[in-house]
Amino acid sequence: MWPFFATNDALAQDAFNNAQTPSQEAVESKALKEWLLRMHEASKKRAYSGTFVVSAGGVMTSAKIWHVCEGSEQAERVEILTGAPRSIFRHNDQVVTFLPEHKIVRSEKRESLGLFSGLLESADSHIADFYKVKQEGHERIAGVEAHIASLLPKDKLRFGYRVWTERKSGLVVKLQTFDQNGRLLEQAAFSELALDTSVKVDTLVQMMGQVKGYRVEKPVLLKTTADAEGWALREPVAGFNPMSCYKRPLAAQSGVKPLGALQWIFSDGLASVSIFIEPLEPQRIYRESTLSLGATQTITRLRDPYWITVMGEVPVVTLQLFANGLERKQ
Repeated sequence: MWPFFATNDALAQDAFNNAQTPSQEAVESKALKEWLLRMHEASKKRAYSGTFVVSAGGVMTSAKIWHVCEGSEQAERVEILTGAPRSIFRHNDQVVTFLPEHKIVRSEKRESLGLFSGLLESADSHIADFYKVKQEGHERIAGVEAHIASLLPKDKLRFGYRVWTERKSGLVVKLQTFDQNGRLLEQAAFSELALDTSVKVDTLVQMMGQVKGYRVEKPVLLKTTADAEGWALREPVAGFNPMSCYKRPLAAQSGVKPLGALQWIFSDGLASVSIFIEPLEPQRIYRESTLSLGATQTITRLRDPYWITVMGEVPVVTLQLFANGLERKQ
């Protein structure tokens, strides 16, 4: 989950008092969604830079981040500080990833920016049906005063979140994800942060264009629908709506026609789930599995002649509902 979003402290105070009547509950539902939309929008429209640290499954990673917005243009630079060197640049929907050890640059288009991007595509989201908010005071994080609020799931199909947002700018400075038993699964936080930095969009765009000496790869990503590709869910998973579907051609083996992989994406407004569907490859050995790394859960299933992978920041039981409900249309 991309860990940036924003809020307004006064709005938060007004929006999340306990409801006493059905009409007040409706107001709370609307206020919750507006709060999350503000969080999402501010993650794109604020200018900031800082060092961001993520701890998940006993593994800690860090990155230096620069983000800038000028009018309708957005640009971002992320330098991964742990593991293999990697630089990621984004200009609007264009994403360029530099892999210096291999002298490879990958260039592709991606639609969403910021956290909770599904909210922008799901105007009728009933997110308040599945989460409630609890205010938890204030704390100083990365040198700034932050408002704390928890997003608590109302069922067993979702994880919970605790969010620290900088009181003046509304930028998230810390995010924790918890399982159903309150166990911390993942934490992401700024260790240092500067707001309203002077980085320019043009500067980052020029940097992402410096590909001399690199082999440029442009993965093909075709927008489609699950229905057009012959797939459906027998029953919807409560709260999760289909957001998008893409087909990505797989590398072809010698003398073999290229295969295609499908990604079907769902969101409840906060959490997202992806279903990956690939045709089986004759020479590959497949073993079904369940994996967990921090908040990210993954299950794989063999459904001849397809290999199914379901991944998301949700409990395994949620992924199982998707996997069990997936069917090939006749």
